[in-house]
Amino acid sequence: MSTEAIAVTVKLFAAYQEAYGVSELVLKIPPNTAVSAILNKFASEHPELDKWRQITRFGVNFQFVEPDTILHDGDEVVLIPPVSGG
Repeated sequence: MSTEAIAVTVKLFAAYQEAYGVSELVLKIPPNTAVSAILNKFASEHPELDKWRQITRFGVNFQFVEPDTILHDGDEVVLIPPVSGG
């Protein structure tokens, strides 16, 4: 089993994009990291994002996934906060 970091691309929208000031980040993470760990990292770096923790959905490679889904090298992750429109 490899212990090298894997790279995932995280697409940012709404509050996440506002917090980081970019629309996309490439993260190096340990193997066997769950997608929910990305949200935990973001909430620890930007505490104002914590209020979105319970209502954010996750997407990996264009599919909705559960928070415990394990990420793989090259995955594209999307954190989907609630949106409103008019």
